[in-house]
Amino acid sequence: MKDEDSRYEAVRSRDGRFDGVFFFAVETTGIYCRPSCPAVTPKRHNVRFYATAAAAQGSGFRACRRCRPDAVPGSAEWNVRADVVGRAMRLIADGVVDREGVAGLAARLGYSARQVQRQLTAELGAGPVALARTQRAHTARVLLQTTELPVTEIAFASGFASVRQFNDTIREVYAATPTEVRAATPRNRAVRRAAPGAAVPLRLAHRGPYQAAPVFDQLAREAVPGVEEVTGAPGARTYRRTLRLPYGTGLAAVRERTGTARAGTCTHPGGWLDARLHLTDPRDLTTAVQRLRRLFDLDADPYAVDERLGADPRLAPLVAARPGLRSPGAVDPLEPAVHALAGRDGAGRLVQRYGKLLDAPHGSLTHLFPEPAVLAEAEPDGPLGALAAALADSTVRLDPGADRDDAEEALLALPGMDPATVATVRVRSLGDPDVAPPGADVPDNWRPWRSYAVRHLSVAGEAIR
Repeated sequence: MKDEDSRYEAVRSRDGRFDGVFFFAVETTGIYCRPSCPAVTPKRHNVRFYATAAAAQGSGFRACRRCRPDAVPGSAEWNVRADVVGRAMRLIADGVVDREGVAGLAARLGYSARQVQRQLTAELGAGPVALARTQRAHTARVLLQTTELPVTEIAFASGFASVRQFNDTIREVYAATPTEVRAATPRNRAVRRAAPGAAVPLRLAHRGPYQAAPVFDQLAREAVPGVEEVTGAPGARTYRRTLRLPYGTGLAAVRERTGTARAGTCTHPGGWLDARLHLTDPRDLTTAVQRLRRLFDLDADPYAVDERLGADPRLAPLVAARPGLRSPGAVDPLEPAVHALAGRDGAGRLVQRYGKLLDAPHGSLTHLFPEPAVLAEAEPDGPLGALAAALADSTVRLDPGADRDDAEEALLALPGMDPATVATVRVRSLGDPDVAPPGADVPDNWRPWRSYAVRHLSVAGEAIR
């Protein structure tokens, strides 16, 4: 939706399908919103459109307090795009700029810092620093409104270099001090703030309908003992797992939630999954959230997927039966590959032997998944050892900003890596929406959503011809 008149129609109809796809700002109020904002629709000549919240903020607009445009699902376009901008956005979301700076981001992408700055600014209206700053502000708001952490601790946990920078940014983005943001927690959300050291409650937003049952079914089948578990009855299950993060470790719990949206309706444009995160270092909040979003495929655009696949005679009844079906990803890119090579039980044995034991085990969650360097040294032979060594020395890169074609080529060059395993890694670890099983006769009209088409067939128990 690039035409501004079409965008205005989405705003006028409060179409939540476009939340996160673009933002609009109102010159007379100085506020920017998501398309589904419930406020009175502004006059067309007062409206300006932006590709990102950072671009709107850079033009001097502050976030709406009613629709909270900083809390929308991520852009489905950037999530699936394989070009430099898409890769950069995934890395920024994972916190790379905060940890490694713009130079680190550019090095991962294989470009100069100037080239990255130019491409992001030209297409998104904001550079990597501004995009990361917007993300830090959102992380700060979540911590302010869901925890009792002292404001000074939140400043550094959110990635700000100083308390002054933190205060200035919060005032600029939200037109309020950090204390005022904390005091303005919406009462209708009934958020119970967590004490320092306690789990942080979150709502992981998604757009459109979300088929939670097939996702939780798959996670239950594949859960690696010691690292993951799924408990509860279908419809009310909880997925729990350990997380290895840049600054420490984490425990995540995500609840199954059904009936969050109806397909094809603008009055029910999306919903959320309830989650709780327990982190040893709050600086890992942004990274942990983004990795859970990738695992549960929360930034997908089900409207685009269902529209394309629903036009195919074979897939139409499957799409109608399960609108919003997702293609799960991974929190650790090594895990799907190990699962494909060693199976669930084999992965569990590797965790017990080489996974780091948690300082405080939580029920059946006792270990972190082994790091590539540890596996490479402990299991040097065979396909698993070769893969772990390649990941450890960066011969193969499977991080959110990796080039998918380059990764596939590097994986196929490893001993014992067959096309089927590489296809699995491409879908799960790299989040590629357009992967067909090797040798399968898959119609071209399933592109660019072949991963979702295969997922529909798999969930329905149909063979891929």
